[in-house]
Amino acid sequence: MIAEVFPEAYDVQGTKVLRPDLRRKGLHSTLPMGRYVSQPLTVKCGSIGDMRRFLCHCKYVSDEEQFGKKDYWQAPEQFEKTMKGDCDCFALWTWRQFLALGFDARFVTGRSGRYGSGHAWVQFSKEGKNFLVEPGMARVGYSLPRLNTLQYHPRFSVAWDGTTMSYYEHKERKGHPSFLQMIKLVPAWLIFWVWIWTMLLVLFPFRFYRRMRSKVHELLFQ
Repeated sequence: MIAEVFPEAYDVQGTKVLRPDLRRKGLHSTLPMGRYVSQPLTVKCGSIGDMRRFLCHCKYVSDEEQFGKKDYWQAPEQFEKTMKGDCDCFALWTWRQFLALGFDARFVTGRSGRYGSGHAWVQFSKEGKNFLVEPGMARVGYSLPRLNTLQYHPRFSVAWDGTTMSYYEHKERKGHPSFLQMIKLVPAWLIFWVWIWTMLLVLFPFRFYRRMRSKVHELLFQ
Protein backbone atom coordinates (compact mmCIF):
# COMPACT_ATOMS: atom_id res chain seq x y z
CA MET A 1 0.00 0.00 0.00
CA ILE A 2 2.88 2.43 0.81
CA ALA A 3 6.31 2.86 -0.75
CA GLU A 4 8.99 5.54 -0.71
CA VAL A 5 9.39 7.24 -4.10
CA PHE A 6 12.64 7.93 -5.97
CA PRO A 7 13.04 11.75 -6.20
CA GLU A 8 14.94 11.43 -9.48
CA ALA A 9 12.02 9.56 -11.07
CA TYR A 10 9.04 11.26 -9.37
CA ASP A 11 8.44 15.02 -9.18
CA VAL A 12 7.26 15.22 -5.58
CA GLN A 13 6.87 18.95 -5.04
CA GLY A 14 5.59 20.11 -8.42
CA THR A 15 4.93 23.75 -9.34
CA LYS A 16 2.07 25.65 -7.75
CA VAL A 17 -0.58 26.64 -10.30
CA LEU A 18 -4.02 28.28 -10.36
CA ARG A 19 -7.12 26.12 -10.80
CA PRO A 20 -6.04 23.30 -13.15
CA ASP A 21 -9.64 22.05 -12.79
CA LEU A 22 -10.65 24.84 -15.20
CA ARG A 23 -8.31 23.68 -17.97
CA ARG A 24 -9.46 21.55 -20.86
CA LYS A 25 -6.63 19.12 -20.12
CA GLY A 26 -6.52 19.54 -16.39
CA LEU A 27 -7.92 18.21 -13.16
CA HIS A 28 -11.59 17.37 -13.70
CA SER A 29 -13.37 16.60 -10.46
CA THR A 30 -17.08 15.78 -10.42
CA LEU A 31 -17.69 18.20 -7.53
CA PRO A 32 -15.78 21.35 -6.58
CA MET A 33 -12.58 20.21 -4.84
CA GLY A 34 -13.56 22.01 -1.66
CA ARG A 35 -16.57 19.72 -1.39
CA TYR A 36 -14.29 16.70 -0.93
CA VAL A 37 -12.76 18.11 2.27
CA SER A 38 -15.70 19.99 3.80
CA GLN A 39 -18.08 17.22 4.89
CA PRO A 40 -17.59 15.18 8.09
CA LEU A 41 -16.69 11.50 7.88
CA THR A 42 -18.21 8.75 9.97
CA VAL A 43 -15.18 6.43 9.86
CA LYS A 44 -12.51 7.70 12.23
CA CYS A 45 -9.08 6.19 11.64
CA GLY A 46 -6.51 6.48 14.40
CA SER A 47 -3.67 5.07 12.31
CA ILE A 48 -2.66 3.99 8.83
CA GLY A 49 -3.44 0.45 9.92
CA ASP A 50 -7.06 1.48 10.58
CA MET A 51 -7.24 2.94 7.06
CA ARG A 52 -5.95 -0.24 5.55
CA ARG A 53 -8.44 -2.37 7.47
CA PHE A 54 -11.34 -0.28 6.16
CA LEU A 55 -10.02 -0.30 2.58
CA CYS A 56 -9.62 -4.08 2.70
CA HIS A 57 -13.42 -4.34 2.94
CA CYS A 58 -14.00 -2.00 -0.02
CA LYS A 59 -14.57 -3.21 -3.55
CA TYR A 60 -13.15 -1.81 -6.78
CA VAL A 61 -16.01 -1.03 -9.18
CA SER A 62 -15.85 1.03 -12.37
CA ASP A 63 -17.81 4.28 -12.65
CA GLU A 64 -19.68 2.84 -15.62
CA GLU A 65 -20.93 -0.05 -13.51
CA GLN A 66 -21.69 1.94 -10.38
CA PHE A 67 -22.94 5.26 -11.73
CA GLY A 68 -23.45 4.72 -15.45
CA LYS A 69 -20.88 7.44 -16.16
CA LYS A 70 -17.42 7.38 -17.70
CA ASP A 71 -15.91 9.25 -14.75
CA TYR A 72 -17.40 10.10 -11.36
CA TRP A 73 -15.49 11.15 -8.25
CA GLN A 74 -17.42 10.06 -5.17
CA ALA A 75 -17.25 12.27 -2.11
CA PRO A 76 -15.44 10.51 0.77
CA GLU A 77 -18.54 10.41 2.98
CA GLN A 78 -20.44 8.70 0.15
CA PHE A 79 -17.62 6.20 -0.38
CA GLU A 80 -17.86 5.24 3.30
CA LYS A 81 -21.47 4.20 2.73
CA THR A 82 -21.10 2.41 -0.60
CA MET A 83 -17.65 0.95 0.20
CA LYS A 84 -17.03 0.61 -3.51
CA GLY A 85 -15.64 2.76 -6.28
CA ASP A 86 -12.67 3.23 -8.58
CA CYS A 87 -9.19 4.66 -7.98
CA ASP A 88 -10.20 8.29 -7.44
CA CYS A 89 -12.90 7.29 -4.91
CA PHE A 90 -10.38 5.20 -2.95
CA ALA A 91 -7.75 7.96 -3.14
CA LEU A 92 -10.01 10.86 -2.09
CA TRP A 93 -11.16 8.99 1.02
CA THR A 94 -7.60 7.97 1.90
CA TRP A 95 -6.39 11.55 1.40
CA ARG A 96 -9.02 12.80 3.86
CA GLN A 97 -7.92 10.26 6.44
CA PHE A 98 -4.24 11.20 6.10
CA LEU A 99 -5.14 14.88 6.53
CA ALA A 100 -7.17 14.02 9.65
CA LEU A 101 -4.08 12.31 11.10
CA GLY A 102 -2.03 15.47 10.56
CA PHE A 103 0.03 14.30 7.58
CA ASP A 104 1.35 16.61 4.87
CA ALA A 105 -0.58 14.71 2.19
CA ARG A 106 -1.86 15.34 -1.32
CA PHE A 107 -4.42 13.82 -3.64
CA VAL A 108 -2.63 13.04 -6.93
CA THR A 109 -3.76 12.31 -10.47
CA GLY A 110 -1.54 11.12 -13.27
CA ARG A 111 -0.50 7.98 -15.11
CA SER A 112 0.36 4.57 -13.76
CA GLY A 113 1.05 1.08 -14.99
CA ARG A 114 2.81 -0.41 -17.95
CA TYR A 115 0.61 1.40 -20.46
CA GLY A 116 0.38 4.70 -18.59
CA SER A 117 -3.37 4.71 -18.00
CA GLY A 118 -5.04 7.47 -15.96
CA HIS A 119 -4.91 6.90 -12.23
CA ALA A 120 -5.28 8.57 -8.81
CA TRP A 121 -3.37 7.98 -5.59
CA VAL A 122 -2.05 9.78 -2.48
CA GLN A 123 1.39 11.02 -1.55
CA PHE A 124 2.69 12.24 1.80
CA SER A 125 5.91 13.45 3.39
CA LYS A 126 7.40 12.38 6.68
CA GLU A 127 10.82 13.03 8.22
CA GLY A 128 12.23 14.36 4.96
CA LYS A 129 11.09 11.37 2.91
CA ASN A 130 8.27 11.16 0.38
CA PHE A 131 5.88 8.27 0.07
CA LEU A 132 3.27 7.07 -2.40
CA VAL A 133 0.05 5.45 -1.17
CA GLU A 134 -1.86 3.04 -3.40
CA PRO A 135 -5.22 2.59 -1.59
CA GLY A 136 -6.50 0.07 -4.14
CA MET A 137 -3.76 -2.36 -3.08
CA ALA A 138 -4.53 -2.30 0.65
CA ARG A 139 -5.39 -6.00 0.60
CA VAL A 140 -1.92 -7.06 -0.55
CA GLY A 141 -0.13 -5.59 2.45
CA TYR A 142 0.96 -2.54 4.37
CA SER A 143 3.92 -1.82 2.09
CA LEU A 144 4.70 -2.03 -1.62
CA PRO A 145 8.06 -2.74 -3.25
CA ARG A 146 9.84 0.56 -3.82
CA LEU A 147 10.50 -0.36 -7.46
CA ASN A 148 6.74 -0.23 -8.08
CA THR A 149 6.79 3.55 -7.71
CA LEU A 150 8.69 3.84 -11.01
CA GLN A 151 5.37 3.17 -12.77
CA TYR A 152 3.73 6.27 -11.27
CA HIS A 153 3.87 9.61 -13.08
CA PRO A 154 2.08 12.48 -11.30
CA ARG A 155 0.41 15.20 -13.42
CA PHE A 156 -1.55 17.26 -10.89
CA SER A 157 -1.89 17.20 -7.12
CA VAL A 158 -4.07 18.94 -4.56
CA ALA A 159 -3.14 19.98 -1.03
CA TRP A 160 -5.38 21.26 1.78
CA ASP A 161 -4.09 22.99 4.91
CA GLY A 162 -7.46 23.31 6.59
CA THR A 163 -8.11 26.72 5.08
CA THR A 164 -6.69 26.93 1.57
CA MET A 165 -6.78 24.52 -1.36
CA SER A 166 -3.51 24.49 -3.32
CA TYR A 167 -2.92 22.96 -6.75
CA TYR A 168 0.34 21.71 -8.23
CA GLU A 169 1.46 20.65 -11.68
CA HIS A 170 4.15 18.00 -11.90
CA LYS A 171 6.81 17.51 -14.55
CA GLU A 172 7.75 14.21 -16.12
CA ARG A 173 11.06 12.97 -14.76
CA LYS A 174 13.21 10.57 -16.73
CA GLY A 175 15.67 9.70 -14.00
CA HIS A 176 16.12 6.27 -12.49
CA PRO A 177 17.66 4.92 -9.31
CA SER A 178 21.26 3.80 -9.57
CA PHE A 179 22.12 0.29 -10.71
CA LEU A 180 23.26 -0.59 -7.18
CA GLN A 181 19.93 0.60 -5.74
CA MET A 182 18.04 -1.46 -8.29
CA ILE A 183 20.00 -4.62 -7.47
CA LYS A 184 19.31 -4.20 -3.75
CA LEU A 185 15.57 -3.74 -4.31
CA VAL A 186 14.95 -6.51 -6.87
CA PRO A 187 14.64 -9.38 -4.31
CA ALA A 188 11.83 -7.60 -2.41
CA TRP A 189 10.08 -6.84 -5.72
CA LEU A 190 10.31 -10.49 -6.84
CA ILE A 191 9.04 -11.86 -3.52
CA PHE A 192 6.09 -9.46 -3.61
CA TRP A 193 4.96 -10.40 -7.13
CA VAL A 194 5.53 -14.13 -6.66
CA TRP A 195 3.27 -13.90 -3.59
CA ILE A 196 0.64 -11.91 -5.53
CA TRP A 197 0.50 -14.39 -8.42
CA THR A 198 0.44 -17.34 -6.03
CA MET A 199 -2.56 -15.85 -4.22
CA LEU A 200 -4.33 -15.17 -7.51
CA LEU A 201 -3.82 -18.75 -8.68
CA VAL A 202 -5.16 -20.05 -5.36
CA LEU A 203 -8.15 -17.71 -5.12
CA PHE A 204 -9.27 -17.65 -8.77
CA PRO A 205 -10.73 -21.20 -8.87
CA PHE A 206 -12.57 -20.57 -5.59
CA ARG A 207 -14.06 -17.26 -6.78
CA PHE A 208 -14.97 -18.78 -10.16
CA TYR A 209 -16.79 -21.60 -8.37
CA ARG A 210 -18.70 -19.16 -6.16
CA ARG A 211 -19.72 -17.03 -9.14
CA MET A 212 -20.90 -20.02 -11.15
CA ARG A 213 -22.83 -21.38 -8.15
CA SER A 214 -24.54 -18.01 -7.78
CA LYS A 215 -25.49 -17.95 -11.46
CA VAL A 216 -26.94 -21.45 -11.27
CA HIS A 217 -28.92 -20.49 -8.17
CA GLU A 218 -30.36 -17.46 -10.00
CA LEU A 219 -31.40 -19.57 -12.97
CA LEU A 220 -33.07 -22.19 -10.78
CA PHE A 221 -34.92 -19.88 -8.37
CA GLN A 222 -35.59 -16.68 -10.28
